[in-house]
Amino acid sequence: MKAPYFRLIATLMLFLSPATSHCDEIRVAAASNFRDALEQISVEFEKQSAHDVVLIFGATGKHYAQIVHGAPFDVFFAADTARPERLENEELAVPGTRFTYAIGRLVLWSTNEHLVDSEGRVIGQGNYRHLAIANPELAPYGRAAKEALQSLGLWETVSQSLVTGENIGQTFQFVASGNAELGLVAWSQLQHGNSGMGGSWWLVPDTLHKPIEQQAVLLKPGTAAESFLAFVRSAKSLEILSAHGYGVPDDL
Repeated sequence: MKAPYFRLIATLMLFLSPATSHCDEIRVAAASNFRDALEQISVEFEKQSAHDVVLIFGATGKHYAQIVHGAPFDVFFAADTARPERLENEELAVPGTRFTYAIGRLVLWSTNEHLVDSEGRVIGQGNYRHLAIANPELAPYGRAAKEALQSLGLWETVSQSLVTGENIGQTFQFVASGNAELGLVAWSQLQHGNSGMGGSWWLVPDTLHKPIEQQAVLLKPGTAAESFLAFVRSAKSLEILSAHGYGVPDDL
């Protein structure tokens, strides 16, 4: 979705100097998969503005419920399109500010470098105790994991082996800690700060699930929050997104 709202304000607000701008705190609710990339983006933004960014990570569904019940967030970075659109329709977001900031990818991962084969056949072979996924009801990556397993005809087969994380961050930790031998996690989690985790993986074909289109929306009007969203659309941020393994929409 194109957002001309931000294009109009970007030039004016993106690089306001600390000497001429008021320092505000920007409270940002964000999907867990976006942690590493958004932390880096926020650092770059704070270098060029007088504003402080407070990041609160969690499951998209849980954040949505908190926003509906009045949580004091200024910006919402979801891992899907449904919740930002719903907030817009419910008049809990600023109209015309919703846009797709990234396209996510799902990956089957194990810390065991010999466990995951190049076609993901290990899922159906059963030579593991636990397969971790995020909660399909709360986390879009969990929904995508369920859809992929259903597409492979393995959902019922693996049901007794599943361990479910509240969000994709917790799911990643299940695998990283060894509590689950396998996990369907976000590709971005293996692409930057955690690239040293090693192991074996299979990048799940995106034809096996609906696109993981991730959208952001402004919840409260204000120059600080608006300037932060404008910065997310800048060349520097796009570079960071790509480095973290996200696909970038053509119209961003």
